[in-house]
Amino acid sequence: MQHGPAVRRRKLGAELRALRARTGLTSGEAALLVGWHQSKVSRIETGASGVKPSDVRLLLDAYGVRDPELRELLLMLAGSDEGSGRHHWWHAYRGVLPPAYRDFISLESQASAMRTLETSVVPGLLQTPEYARAVTRSTVGGLDGEPEERLEALVQVRLARQEVLRALPPLELSAVLDEAVLHREVGGPEVMERQVVRLLEAARLPQVRIQVLPFSAGAHVGITGPFVIFSFPRTSDLDVVVLDHMTSSLYLERKEDLEAYSHAFSTLQEHALSPEDSLDYIAGTVDGA
Repeated sequence: MQHGPAVRRRKLGAELRALRARTGLTSGEAALLVGWHQSKVSRIETGASGVKPSDVRLLLDAYGVRDPELRELLLMLAGSDEGSGRHHWWHAYRGVLPPAYRDFISLESQASAMRTLETSVVPGLLQTPEYARAVTRSTVGGLDGEPEERLEALVQVRLARQEVLRALPPLELSAVLDEAVLHREVGGPEVMERQVVRLLEAARLPQVRIQVLPFSAGAHVGITGPFVIFSFPRTSDLDVVVLDHMTSSLYLERKEDLEAYSHAFSTLQEHALSPEDSLDYIAGTVDGA
């Protein structure tokens, strides 16, 4: 388990190593092409040291990588501010966002798909402003005693993240919600009613799949807590699992971890209500059913 920056360095290095191998170059030959010492290429490829976006561009040019999506993705992993308007907006909130949260948002902004299990609250990408405000106040505010201005800024960040569902192409979101999510009264009855309506609207979007995991499913593989799996375009080698904790996030990148969590998510989907039945169940909570 690693924190976000270490995961990104390792994944970036592995992808650069694979790209070099496809060209038939040794690390020493690649170093000569860009005017470096061979040890620098090795450190980058093993994730032992960070790498500047300008260095990534040099390597991608040397390896003949012209694909704009792949270049942008790898530059993002290096911390580049380049990219479409969809990316890097969160830098305006650097003063209020902890590094782990910035890492999460950067991964979310570049991912092509997101699978998430939520056991307590509605996923951030589907929250209404009122619901997001109530969640933020009860978690961050209760933890730090943060001033109102910072709490409101964190709410605005959560709402701004939702643009990934409206981007072109949009993020594909698959969410399994424990039934408790729909019954936990966050912010009061009126806030919950509007939040349920928002879930119904989102569930009808072609890029969003919501399933409810009923109490009748009993103990299940996700009972130990929520998790997120990010998948990226062009290569599965960059996929990552995120486990969120109160004061930090952990990132799992090993192939066996990804396989285990992917299998767990598929199992949860099998035990959950179908998307159609989930839609009916969610609608029933509005009617007091």
